[in-house]
Amino acid sequence: MRVFPSGTMTEQQTPAADDSPRAGNGQTAFAPFARKMRLHGLSEGLIRLFNSYYDEIVARHTGYLHEAELLPVSAADLPHVDSLESFREAGRQAARQAVVIKLNGGLGTSMGMTHAKSLIPVFGEMRFLDIIMQQALLQQKECGGPLPLALMNSFSTHEETLQALADIREEDCRQCTPVCFVQHKFPKVSRRTLQPVSYPQSPDMEWNPPGHGDLYASLVTSGVLDDLLSHGRRYAFVSNSDNLGAVLDMRILGYMAGNELPFIMEVAPRTASDKKGGHLAQHRDGGLILRELAQCPPDETDAFQDIRRYGLFNTNNLWADLHALKKRIEEEGLLRLPVILNPKTVNPRDKSSEPVWQVETAMGAGISMFTGAQAVVVNRDRFIPVKKCSDLLAVMSDCFALNQGTVSFSPECRYPTPQVTLDDRYYDHYDKLLQRIPYGPPSLKECSSLTIKGDVTFGRNVVIRGDTTITTGGTSHIPDNTELEGEVIL
Repeated sequence: MRVFPSGTMTEQQTPAADDSPRAGNGQTAFAPFARKMRLHGLSEGLIRLFNSYYDEIVARHTGYLHEAELLPVSAADLPHVDSLESFREAGRQAARQAVVIKLNGGLGTSMGMTHAKSLIPVFGEMRFLDIIMQQALLQQKECGGPLPLALMNSFSTHEETLQALADIREEDCRQCTPVCFVQHKFPKVSRRTLQPVSYPQSPDMEWNPPGHGDLYASLVTSGVLDDLLSHGRRYAFVSNSDNLGAVLDMRILGYMAGNELPFIMEVAPRTASDKKGGHLAQHRDGGLILRELAQCPPDETDAFQDIRRYGLFNTNNLWADLHALKKRIEEEGLLRLPVILNPKTVNPRDKSSEPVWQVETAMGAGISMFTGAQAVVVNRDRFIPVKKCSDLLAVMSDCFALNQGTVSFSPECRYPTPQVTLDDRYYDHYDKLLQRIPYGPPSLKECSSLTIKGDVTFGRNVVIRGDTTITTGGTSHIPDNTELEGEVIL
């Protein structure tokens, strides 16, 4: 296994610059951040990058992207993946130059977990990580070369991910392990003093992951970018580890290689459930741009969530030409993506703890960093995220099937993925969900929507059909072999 900790950049990797802050009033103020980051072994290039974000905080820049700066983008303006069939063979030819990078930094905190989300069992005993490995092994067998997989872990998930990989017993997996590297961390900024926050009870909470936009800097400072290039990997497909629909698509790969595109974002039509996700837009200067909800001024939220105006959302499935990325960094230094200031408390579980800014960036913002970057409209089967227990219940059900590493909608499903809404009082944590489906999830392949209000436990072989709402005022158990549809009062 090749493991790459984040290291110090060489002078060839980033332009020489003075280490002192560039904002006049912030020069002295930033010094404690620089000292703290150096003590934790962070590179000088990253310190300069964080300094530039800190300057924005000092200057009271919000990071907002206003309506007046943007124009909507229509699906009719972009190629659809189904129209790229003629590029499939070119994709097969380029596949040996492709690497899949999975973002593996999430702890599953939205499901009450404190360990890597990728270690959740989702198909029987198969975890996200097992399925990702299976996908990579199949790609390796088809295309040859080293295992085409890299994992970007966070400082919270790295060690347990390495242990999980070491524990995989299959012979193929023992011989072919992915490249692992660790994303950076940024010091949290006190909203009161604009100084590094101190939290002696748990010093780790003084830091935050910088968002998945850190991918580009971490690839460079860890040495992974050069390592991938030296092994002939040119095209990187990047996606979240919890999105099992995100596999290498030969049509998109061929389209990228054949047209020498530096960057592609996969987008999909927005529905009401996607209205808070980042949407694609066009800047009035002509380039494509990603806007996240945190970059929307509060008085423009309604326009942001208008799925008729902004009809395409970022799936966070991205493609990058690593040659183009290397050239861009050699010429201009680490990518300085638009800053996202995330208001939190230093201890996210203690709302009375000190208010802080978490400085973050989104990797999709890379679409505005490369001349010639494009977006491709994809079908919903390439976007199967698991953010909450309701998502997990749907993916674990018979609505989805796992076939040779590919997770897809079951052909037996009568409807698109059912909309599942669970009562957060009883289903907000992963452990609580498992307690209420001790024999596995109910059948949802004939279900269009499921809403549960109250504390409901399911027996064996329960079938849900149509639009179903289950309501109970106490604690209720649904017996084995029950079929439910419509309004159900227990």
